Amino acid sequence: MTQAVDTLVILGASGDLTSRLLLPAIGQLLTDQPQRSISLVGSAGDDLDADAWRAIIKKSFATVGAKGDAVEKLLKDTRYVKADATSADDLKSLLGSVKGVPALYFALPPAVTAKACQALGTFDLPKGLTLALEKPFGTDRQSAIALNAQLATLVPEDQIHRVDHFLGRSSVFNILGVRFANSIMEPLWDGLHIDRVDVIYDETLALEGRARYYDGAGALMDMIQSHLLQVMAVLAMEPPSTLGAADLRDAKQLVLRATKVWGDDPVASSRRARYAAGEIDGKKLPAYTDEEGVDPSRETETLAEVTLQVDTWRWKGVPFTLRSGKALGSRRREMVVTFTPAAHIPTGLKGSTEPAKLRLLFAPDSMSIEININGTGDPYELERTTLTADFGPGALLAYGEVLEGILDGDPSLSVRADTAVECWRIVEPVLAAWRDGKVPLEEYPAGSEGPEDWPELG
Repeated sequence: MTQAVDTLVILGASGDLTSRLLLPAIGQLLTDQPQRSISLVGSAGDDLDADAWRAIIKKSFATVGAKGDAVEKLLKDTRYVKADATSADDLKSLLGSVKGVPALYFALPPAVTAKACQALGTFDLPKGLTLALEKPFGTDRQSAIALNAQLATLVPEDQIHRVDHFLGRSSVFNILGVRFANSIMEPLWDGLHIDRVDVIYDETLALEGRARYYDGAGALMDMIQSHLLQVMAVLAMEPPSTLGAADLRDAKQLVLRATKVWGDDPVASSRRARYAAGEIDGKKLPAYTDEEGVDPSRETETLAEVTLQVDTWRWKGVPFTLRSGKALGSRRREMVVTFTPAAHIPTGLKGSTEPAKLRLLFAPDSMSIEININGTGDPYELERTTLTADFGPGALLAYGEVLEGILDGDPSLSVRADTAVECWRIVEPVLAAWRDGKVPLEEYPAGSEGPEDWPELG
Protein backbone atom coordinates (compact mmCIF):
# COMPACT_ATOMS: atom_id res chain seq x y z
CA MET A 1 0.00 0.00 0.00
CA THR A 2 1.33 3.41 -1.06
CA GLN A 3 -1.30 5.93 -0.09
CA ALA A 4 -1.51 8.89 -2.49
CA VAL A 5 -4.39 10.76 -0.81
CA ASP A 6 -4.34 12.35 2.64
CA THR A 7 -7.89 13.72 2.85
CA LEU A 8 -11.13 12.42 1.37
CA VAL A 9 -13.70 15.16 0.75
CA ILE A 10 -17.24 13.94 0.07
CA LEU A 11 -19.61 16.31 -1.74
CA GLY A 12 -23.19 15.28 -1.02
CA ALA A 13 -22.15 13.93 2.37
CA SER A 14 -25.67 14.08 3.81
CA GLY A 15 -27.12 11.82 1.09
CA ASP A 16 -28.07 8.16 0.98
CA LEU A 17 -25.05 7.09 -1.11
CA THR A 18 -22.68 8.41 1.54
CA SER A 19 -24.36 6.86 4.58
CA ARG A 20 -25.33 3.56 2.94
CA LEU A 21 -22.25 2.79 0.85
CA LEU A 22 -19.29 5.16 1.18
CA LEU A 23 -19.03 5.47 4.96
CA PRO A 24 -19.41 1.72 5.67
CA ALA A 25 -16.70 1.06 3.07
CA ILE A 26 -14.38 3.60 4.73
CA GLY A 27 -15.00 2.04 8.14
CA GLN A 28 -14.31 -1.47 6.85
CA LEU A 29 -11.17 -0.32 5.01
CA LEU A 30 -9.71 1.32 8.12
CA THR A 31 -10.58 -1.70 10.26
CA ASP A 32 -8.98 -4.10 7.77
CA GLN A 33 -5.98 -1.82 7.15
CA PRO A 34 -5.30 -0.03 10.46
CA GLN A 35 -1.99 1.32 9.18
CA ARG A 36 -3.92 3.81 7.06
CA SER A 37 -4.24 7.39 8.24
CA ILE A 38 -6.84 9.45 6.43
CA SER A 39 -8.81 12.58 7.16
CA LEU A 40 -12.48 12.83 6.19
CA VAL A 41 -14.34 16.02 5.34
CA GLY A 42 -18.06 15.92 4.61
CA SER A 43 -19.79 18.67 2.71
CA ALA A 44 -23.36 19.38 1.57
CA GLY A 45 -25.93 22.14 1.57
CA ASP A 46 -27.56 20.90 4.78
CA ASP A 47 -27.06 22.54 8.17
CA LEU A 48 -25.19 19.91 10.17
CA ASP A 49 -23.02 20.54 13.20
CA ALA A 50 -19.97 18.47 14.07
CA ASP A 51 -21.89 16.16 16.41
CA ALA A 52 -24.62 15.44 13.86
CA TRP A 53 -22.05 14.65 11.16
CA ARG A 54 -20.09 12.42 13.52
CA ALA A 55 -23.31 10.60 14.48
CA ILE A 56 -23.97 9.81 10.80
CA ILE A 57 -20.49 8.33 10.48
CA LYS A 58 -20.80 6.26 13.66
CA LYS A 59 -24.15 4.84 12.58
CA SER A 60 -22.71 3.80 9.20
CA PHE A 61 -19.53 2.41 10.76
CA ALA A 62 -21.63 0.29 13.12
CA THR A 63 -23.14 -1.60 10.18
CA VAL A 64 -19.73 -3.12 9.42
CA GLY A 65 -18.38 -3.30 12.97
CA ALA A 66 -15.68 -0.72 12.25
CA LYS A 67 -13.15 -0.40 15.07
CA GLY A 68 -9.52 0.31 15.88
CA ASP A 69 -7.13 3.23 16.23
CA ALA A 70 -7.49 4.36 12.58
CA VAL A 71 -11.28 4.50 12.97
CA GLU A 72 -11.07 6.45 16.23
CA LYS A 73 -8.60 8.91 14.74
CA LEU A 74 -10.88 9.58 11.78
CA LEU A 75 -13.89 10.12 14.06
CA LYS A 76 -11.91 12.54 16.20
CA ASP A 77 -10.55 14.62 13.31
CA THR A 78 -13.46 14.59 10.84
CA ARG A 79 -15.11 17.86 9.84
CA TYR A 80 -18.33 18.91 8.13
CA VAL A 81 -18.45 22.02 5.94
CA LYS A 82 -21.67 23.46 4.60
CA ALA A 83 -21.11 24.36 0.94
CA ASP A 84 -22.82 24.65 -2.43
CA ALA A 85 -21.10 22.11 -4.69
CA THR A 86 -21.80 24.28 -7.75
CA SER A 87 -20.30 27.45 -6.24
CA ALA A 88 -16.71 28.21 -7.23
CA ASP A 89 -16.21 30.31 -4.09
CA ASP A 90 -17.48 27.55 -1.81
CA LEU A 91 -15.38 24.88 -3.50
CA LYS A 92 -12.25 27.05 -3.44
CA SER A 93 -12.72 27.70 0.26
CA LEU A 94 -13.45 24.02 0.97
CA LEU A 95 -10.38 22.70 -0.86
CA GLY A 96 -8.23 25.48 0.59
CA SER A 97 -9.02 24.24 4.11
CA VAL A 98 -7.89 20.68 3.41
CA LYS A 99 -4.58 19.32 4.65
CA GLY A 100 -2.30 17.35 2.35
CA VAL A 101 -3.32 15.83 -0.98
CA PRO A 102 -7.13 15.68 -1.37
CA ALA A 103 -9.54 13.42 -3.22
CA LEU A 104 -12.91 14.93 -4.09
CA TYR A 105 -15.75 12.39 -4.22
CA PHE A 106 -18.89 13.57 -6.01
CA ALA A 107 -21.74 11.74 -4.24
CA LEU A 108 -24.11 13.88 -6.28
CA PRO A 109 -26.61 13.61 -9.15
CA PRO A 110 -24.90 13.68 -12.58
CA ALA A 111 -26.18 17.16 -13.51
CA VAL A 112 -24.88 18.64 -10.24
CA THR A 113 -21.53 16.90 -10.70
CA ALA A 114 -21.17 18.46 -14.17
CA LYS A 115 -21.84 21.93 -12.75
CA ALA A 116 -19.37 21.33 -9.92
CA CYS A 117 -16.67 20.37 -12.43
CA GLN A 118 -17.32 23.59 -14.33
CA ALA A 119 -16.91 25.54 -11.10
CA LEU A 120 -13.61 23.78 -10.37
CA GLY A 121 -12.25 25.08 -13.66
CA THR A 122 -12.39 28.69 -12.47
CA PHE A 123 -9.59 28.57 -9.89
CA ASP A 124 -6.26 26.86 -9.18
CA LEU A 125 -6.69 23.37 -7.79
CA PRO A 126 -4.57 21.70 -5.09
CA LYS A 127 -1.58 19.78 -6.37
CA GLY A 128 -2.29 16.07 -6.79
CA LEU A 129 -6.09 16.46 -6.52
CA THR A 130 -8.01 13.27 -7.36
CA LEU A 131 -11.59 13.39 -8.67
CA ALA A 132 -14.05 10.51 -8.16
CA LEU A 133 -17.36 10.56 -10.04
CA GLU A 134 -20.36 8.24 -9.78
CA LYS A 135 -22.05 6.84 -12.88
CA PRO A 136 -23.74 7.65 -15.15
CA PHE A 137 -20.93 9.52 -16.89
CA GLY A 138 -23.01 11.95 -18.90
CA THR A 139 -26.49 11.29 -20.24
CA ASP A 140 -25.48 10.30 -23.78
CA ARG A 141 -22.37 9.99 -25.94
CA GLN A 142 -21.99 13.69 -26.64
CA SER A 143 -22.42 14.74 -23.02
CA ALA A 144 -19.88 12.09 -21.96
CA ILE A 145 -17.40 13.51 -24.46
CA ALA A 146 -18.04 17.02 -23.14
CA LEU A 147 -17.64 15.93 -19.50
CA ASN A 148 -14.40 14.15 -20.32
CA ALA A 149 -13.10 17.28 -22.02
CA GLN A 150 -13.98 19.35 -18.96
CA LEU A 151 -12.30 16.88 -16.60
CA ALA A 152 -9.17 16.81 -18.76
CA THR A 153 -8.69 20.55 -18.12
CA LEU A 154 -8.72 19.94 -14.37
CA VAL A 155 -6.45 16.96 -13.61
CA PRO A 156 -4.61 14.18 -15.52
CA GLU A 157 -6.64 11.13 -16.57
CA ASP A 158 -4.95 8.83 -14.03
CA GLN A 159 -6.26 11.12 -11.26
CA ILE A 160 -9.86 10.71 -12.45
CA HIS A 161 -11.84 7.78 -11.05
CA ARG A 162 -15.14 7.16 -12.82
CA VAL A 163 -16.60 4.84 -10.24
CA ASP A 164 -18.38 1.67 -11.26
CA HIS A 165 -18.64 -0.32 -8.05
CA PHE A 166 -19.39 -3.53 -9.99
CA LEU A 167 -15.70 -3.57 -10.87
CA GLY A 168 -15.01 -3.76 -7.14
CA ARG A 169 -17.13 -6.87 -6.72
CA SER A 170 -15.01 -9.92 -6.04
CA SER A 171 -17.30 -11.96 -8.31
CA VAL A 172 -16.28 -9.81 -11.29
CA PHE A 173 -12.61 -9.88 -10.38
CA ASN A 174 -12.81 -13.66 -9.90
CA ILE A 175 -13.53 -14.01 -13.61
CA LEU A 176 -9.86 -13.25 -14.22
CA GLY A 177 -8.66 -16.13 -12.09
CA VAL A 178 -11.13 -18.63 -13.54
CA ARG A 179 -10.25 -17.67 -17.10
CA PHE A 180 -6.54 -17.03 -17.05
CA ALA A 181 -5.19 -19.30 -14.30
CA ASN A 182 -6.61 -22.54 -15.75
CA SER A 183 -5.31 -24.07 -18.95
CA ILE A 184 -8.52 -26.11 -19.15
CA MET A 185 -10.66 -22.98 -19.47
CA GLU A 186 -9.02 -20.40 -21.73
CA PRO A 187 -8.69 -22.71 -24.81
CA LEU A 188 -12.49 -23.15 -24.70
CA TRP A 189 -13.20 -19.42 -24.36
CA ASP A 190 -14.30 -18.64 -27.92
CA GLY A 191 -17.11 -18.99 -30.44
CA LEU A 192 -16.07 -22.53 -31.39
CA HIS A 193 -16.88 -23.78 -27.89
CA ILE A 194 -19.30 -21.21 -26.45
CA ASP A 195 -22.84 -20.92 -27.78
CA ARG A 196 -23.99 -17.82 -25.86
CA VAL A 197 -23.26 -15.60 -22.85
CA ASP A 198 -25.94 -14.08 -20.61
CA VAL A 199 -25.37 -11.48 -17.90
CA ILE A 200 -28.43 -11.15 -15.66
CA TYR A 201 -29.10 -8.82 -12.75
CA ASP A 202 -32.73 -9.19 -11.71
CA GLU A 203 -33.93 -7.73 -8.41
CA THR A 204 -37.01 -8.21 -6.25
CA LEU A 205 -36.62 -4.62 -5.03
CA ALA A 206 -38.95 -2.08 -6.61
CA LEU A 207 -38.38 1.66 -6.89
CA GLU A 208 -37.61 2.09 -3.16
CA GLY A 209 -37.99 5.88 -3.23
CA ARG A 210 -35.47 6.45 -6.05
CA ALA A 211 -37.89 8.03 -8.52
CA ARG A 212 -35.94 11.30 -8.69
CA TYR A 213 -33.02 9.49 -10.32
CA TYR A 214 -34.49 6.27 -11.70
CA ASP A 215 -37.42 7.74 -13.62
CA GLY A 216 -34.96 9.73 -15.70
CA ALA A 217 -32.73 6.74 -16.31
CA GLY A 218 -34.51 3.39 -16.39
CA ALA A 219 -33.06 -0.11 -16.35
CA LEU A 220 -31.01 0.26 -19.54
CA MET A 221 -29.12 3.37 -18.46
CA ASP A 222 -29.00 2.47 -14.76
CA MET A 223 -27.60 -1.04 -15.13
CA ILE A 224 -26.82 -2.20 -18.67
CA GLN A 225 -25.09 0.88 -20.07
CA SER A 226 -22.72 0.96 -17.11
CA HIS A 227 -22.42 -2.05 -14.84
CA LEU A 228 -23.30 -4.95 -17.12
CA LEU A 229 -21.24 -3.73 -20.08
CA GLN A 230 -18.24 -3.58 -17.74
CA VAL A 231 -18.90 -7.15 -16.62
CA MET A 232 -19.25 -8.28 -20.23
CA ALA A 233 -15.95 -6.62 -21.12
CA VAL A 234 -14.14 -8.60 -18.40
CA LEU A 235 -15.78 -11.84 -19.59
CA ALA A 236 -14.82 -11.23 -23.21
CA MET A 237 -11.46 -9.44 -23.08
CA GLU A 238 -8.17 -10.84 -24.31
CA PRO A 239 -5.67 -11.98 -21.66
CA PRO A 240 -3.87 -8.91 -20.27
CA SER A 241 -0.14 -9.11 -19.58
CA THR A 242 -0.64 -7.77 -16.06
CA LEU A 243 -3.46 -6.63 -13.82
CA GLY A 244 -2.03 -3.11 -13.82
CA ALA A 245 -4.39 -0.27 -14.66
CA ALA A 246 -3.07 0.30 -18.20
CA ASP A 247 -3.20 -3.35 -19.31
CA LEU A 248 -6.54 -4.10 -17.67
CA ARG A 249 -8.28 -1.02 -19.02
CA ASP A 250 -6.76 -1.43 -22.49
CA ALA A 251 -8.11 -4.99 -22.66
CA LYS A 252 -11.63 -3.90 -21.70
CA GLN A 253 -11.60 -1.02 -24.14
CA LEU A 254 -10.62 -3.24 -27.07
CA VAL A 255 -13.65 -5.47 -26.41
CA LEU A 256 -16.07 -2.56 -26.12
CA ARG A 257 -14.77 -0.97 -29.33
CA ALA A 258 -15.68 -4.20 -31.13
CA THR A 259 -19.15 -4.41 -29.55
CA LYS A 260 -22.41 -3.41 -31.20
CA VAL A 261 -26.09 -4.33 -31.22
CA TRP A 262 -26.72 -7.85 -32.53
CA GLY A 263 -27.24 -7.77 -36.28
CA ASP A 264 -27.25 -3.94 -36.22
CA ASP A 265 -30.96 -4.28 -35.42
CA PRO A 266 -31.90 -2.56 -32.13
CA VAL A 267 -35.59 -3.32 -32.66
CA ALA A 268 -35.19 -7.10 -32.94
CA SER A 269 -32.34 -7.25 -30.43
CA SER A 270 -33.85 -5.38 -27.48
CA ARG A 271 -36.86 -5.63 -25.17
CA ARG A 272 -38.29 -3.33 -22.52
CA ALA A 273 -41.07 -3.55 -19.96
CA ARG A 274 -42.23 -1.99 -16.71
CA TYR A 275 -43.95 -3.50 -13.71
CA ALA A 276 -47.69 -3.30 -13.07
CA ALA A 277 -49.31 -3.75 -9.67
CA GLY A 278 -48.48 -7.02 -7.97
CA GLU A 279 -47.16 -8.68 -4.86
CA ILE A 280 -43.67 -9.67 -3.67
CA ASP A 281 -43.14 -11.71 -0.50
CA GLY A 282 -46.65 -10.90 0.69
CA LYS A 283 -46.20 -7.17 0.16
CA LYS A 284 -48.51 -5.48 -2.32
CA LEU A 285 -46.79 -3.12 -4.75
CA PRO A 286 -48.41 -0.40 -6.86
CA ALA A 287 -47.76 -0.20 -10.57
CA TYR A 288 -44.58 1.67 -11.45
CA THR A 289 -46.64 4.47 -12.97
CA ASP A 290 -48.41 4.93 -9.62
CA GLU A 291 -45.18 5.20 -7.61
CA GLU A 292 -44.56 8.59 -6.00
CA GLY A 293 -42.44 10.86 -8.20
CA VAL A 294 -42.93 8.89 -11.42
CA ASP A 295 -43.99 10.66 -14.63
CA PRO A 296 -45.85 8.02 -16.72
CA SER A 297 -45.32 10.04 -19.91
CA ARG A 298 -41.60 9.28 -19.77
CA GLU A 299 -42.33 5.60 -20.43
CA THR A 300 -39.41 4.56 -18.23
CA GLU A 301 -38.66 0.84 -18.38
CA THR A 302 -37.98 -1.19 -15.23
CA LEU A 303 -36.85 -4.28 -17.15
CA ALA A 304 -34.47 -4.14 -20.09
CA GLU A 305 -32.79 -6.74 -22.26
CA VAL A 306 -30.26 -6.15 -25.06
CA THR A 307 -28.37 -8.65 -27.19
CA LEU A 308 -24.93 -7.62 -28.46
CA GLN A 309 -22.20 -9.01 -30.66
CA VAL A 310 -18.43 -8.67 -30.28
CA ASP A 311 -16.84 -8.49 -33.71
CA THR A 312 -13.56 -10.27 -33.06
CA TRP A 313 -12.21 -13.63 -34.18
CA ARG A 314 -12.77 -15.01 -30.69
CA TRP A 315 -16.45 -14.09 -30.39
CA LYS A 316 -17.82 -14.17 -33.93
CA GLY A 317 -21.37 -15.56 -33.86
CA VAL A 318 -21.74 -15.54 -30.06
CA PRO A 319 -24.67 -13.49 -28.71
CA PHE A 320 -24.10 -11.62 -25.44
CA THR A 321 -27.43 -10.83 -23.80
CA LEU A 322 -27.54 -8.35 -20.91
CA ARG A 323 -30.68 -8.12 -18.80
CA SER A 324 -31.67 -6.24 -15.67
CA GLY A 325 -34.99 -5.53 -14.00
CA LYS A 326 -36.79 -4.52 -10.82
CA ALA A 327 -39.78 -5.88 -8.86
CA LEU A 328 -39.32 -9.40 -10.20
CA GLY A 329 -40.41 -12.57 -8.44
CA SER A 330 -36.91 -13.83 -7.72
CA ARG A 331 -33.49 -12.29 -7.36
CA ARG A 332 -31.12 -13.54 -10.02
CA ARG A 333 -27.61 -12.15 -10.32
CA GLU A 334 -25.34 -14.23 -12.48
CA MET A 335 -23.18 -14.55 -15.56
CA VAL A 336 -24.02 -17.68 -17.55
CA VAL A 337 -21.68 -19.12 -20.18
CA THR A 338 -23.47 -21.79 -22.23
CA PHE A 339 -21.05 -24.01 -24.12
CA THR A 340 -21.84 -25.61 -27.46
CA PRO A 341 -23.53 -29.03 -27.39
CA ALA A 342 -21.40 -32.14 -27.73
CA ALA A 343 -20.63 -32.76 -31.40
CA HIS A 344 -21.71 -36.39 -31.16
CA ILE A 345 -23.12 -38.54 -28.36
CA PRO A 346 -22.40 -42.26 -28.86
CA THR A 347 -25.44 -44.35 -29.70
CA GLY A 348 -26.59 -46.12 -26.58
CA LEU A 349 -26.30 -43.19 -24.20
CA LYS A 350 -29.61 -41.54 -23.37
CA GLY A 351 -30.99 -38.95 -20.96
CA SER A 352 -29.70 -35.44 -20.42
CA THR A 353 -27.81 -34.00 -23.36
CA GLU A 354 -27.94 -30.32 -22.43
CA PRO A 355 -24.77 -28.37 -23.13
CA ALA A 356 -22.42 -27.62 -20.25
CA LYS A 357 -22.91 -24.30 -18.45
CA LEU A 358 -20.63 -22.20 -16.30
CA ARG A 359 -22.40 -19.92 -13.83
CA LEU A 360 -20.61 -17.11 -12.00
CA LEU A 361 -22.89 -15.63 -9.34
CA PHE A 362 -22.91 -12.18 -7.73
CA ALA A 363 -23.56 -11.89 -4.01
CA PRO A 364 -23.08 -14.47 -2.70
CA ASP A 365 -20.04 -14.90 -4.91
CA SER A 366 -19.85 -18.45 -6.17
CA MET A 367 -19.32 -20.54 -9.27
CA SER A 368 -20.94 -23.68 -10.62
CA ILE A 369 -20.37 -25.89 -13.63
CA GLU A 370 -23.29 -27.96 -14.92
CA ILE A 371 -22.28 -31.07 -16.86
CA ASN A 372 -23.69 -34.45 -17.91
CA ILE A 373 -22.39 -37.64 -16.27
CA ASN A 374 -23.23 -41.32 -16.35
CA GLY A 375 -26.09 -42.16 -14.04
CA THR A 376 -25.45 -43.70 -10.64
CA GLY A 377 -27.99 -46.44 -11.25
CA ASP A 378 -27.82 -46.96 -14.99
CA PRO A 379 -24.50 -45.99 -16.63
CA TYR A 380 -26.26 -45.66 -19.99
CA GLU A 381 -28.58 -42.98 -18.58
CA LEU A 382 -26.95 -39.54 -18.57
CA GLU A 383 -27.70 -37.35 -15.56
CA ARG A 384 -27.15 -33.68 -14.92
CA THR A 385 -24.84 -32.76 -12.08
CA THR A 386 -23.47 -29.48 -10.74
CA LEU A 387 -19.97 -28.84 -9.42
CA THR A 388 -19.83 -25.78 -7.16
CA ALA A 389 -17.22 -23.54 -5.57
CA ASP A 390 -17.66 -20.66 -3.15
CA PHE A 391 -15.48 -17.60 -3.66
CA GLY A 392 -16.40 -16.11 -0.30
CA PRO A 393 -17.41 -12.51 0.28
CA GLY A 394 -14.03 -10.99 -0.53
CA ALA A 395 -11.85 -9.00 1.87
CA LEU A 396 -13.67 -5.72 1.27
CA LEU A 397 -17.06 -4.42 0.22
CA ALA A 398 -17.28 -3.40 -3.43
CA TYR A 399 -17.03 0.28 -2.48
CA GLY A 400 -14.12 -0.58 -0.20
CA GLU A 401 -12.21 -1.92 -3.21
CA VAL A 402 -13.09 1.25 -5.13
CA LEU A 403 -12.05 3.58 -2.31
CA GLU A 404 -8.81 1.69 -1.81
CA GLY A 405 -7.94 2.40 -5.44
CA ILE A 406 -8.81 6.08 -5.05
CA LEU A 407 -6.74 6.51 -1.89
CA ASP A 408 -3.77 4.65 -3.36
CA GLY A 409 -3.89 6.38 -6.73
CA ASP A 410 -4.64 3.13 -8.59
CA PRO A 411 -7.32 3.57 -11.30
CA SER A 412 -7.47 -0.15 -12.21
CA LEU A 413 -11.08 -0.48 -11.02
CA SER A 414 -12.27 2.83 -12.49
CA VAL A 415 -13.69 3.50 -15.95
CA ARG A 416 -11.39 5.28 -18.39
CA ALA A 417 -12.58 8.27 -20.42
CA ASP A 418 -12.72 6.46 -23.78
CA THR A 419 -14.53 3.50 -22.23
CA ALA A 420 -17.25 5.73 -20.79
CA VAL A 421 -17.89 7.13 -24.26
CA GLU A 422 -17.80 3.68 -25.88
CA CYS A 423 -20.52 2.37 -23.55
CA TRP A 424 -22.85 5.17 -24.66
CA ARG A 425 -22.01 4.46 -28.31
CA ILE A 426 -23.05 0.82 -27.89
CA VAL A 427 -26.52 1.54 -26.44
CA GLU A 428 -27.37 4.67 -28.46
CA PRO A 429 -29.15 2.76 -31.28
CA VAL A 430 -31.35 1.02 -28.70
CA LEU A 431 -32.21 4.25 -26.91
CA ALA A 432 -33.08 5.87 -30.24
CA ALA A 433 -35.35 2.97 -31.25
CA TRP A 434 -37.10 3.16 -27.89
CA ARG A 435 -37.60 6.92 -28.11
CA ASP A 436 -39.16 6.46 -31.54
CA GLY A 437 -41.59 3.85 -30.17
CA LYS A 438 -40.21 1.09 -32.40
CA VAL A 439 -39.88 -1.31 -29.46
CA PRO A 440 -43.10 -1.74 -27.46
CA LEU A 441 -43.08 -1.01 -23.74
CA GLU A 442 -44.55 -4.21 -22.30
CA GLU A 443 -45.85 -4.82 -18.78
CA TYR A 444 -45.38 -7.54 -16.19
CA PRO A 445 -47.00 -7.95 -12.78
CA ALA A 446 -44.68 -7.07 -9.90
CA GLY A 447 -43.55 -10.37 -8.41
CA SER A 448 -43.61 -12.23 -11.73
CA GLU A 449 -40.58 -13.29 -13.78
CA GLY A 450 -41.29 -10.68 -16.44
CA PRO A 451 -43.50 -10.72 -19.54
CA GLU A 452 -44.69 -14.25 -20.30
CA ASP A 453 -43.41 -14.31 -23.88
CA TRP A 454 -39.82 -13.39 -22.96
CA PRO A 455 -37.56 -16.46 -23.19
CA GLU A 456 -35.70 -17.43 -20.03
CA LEU A 457 -31.99 -16.62 -20.21
CA GLY A 458 -29.23 -18.97 -19.13
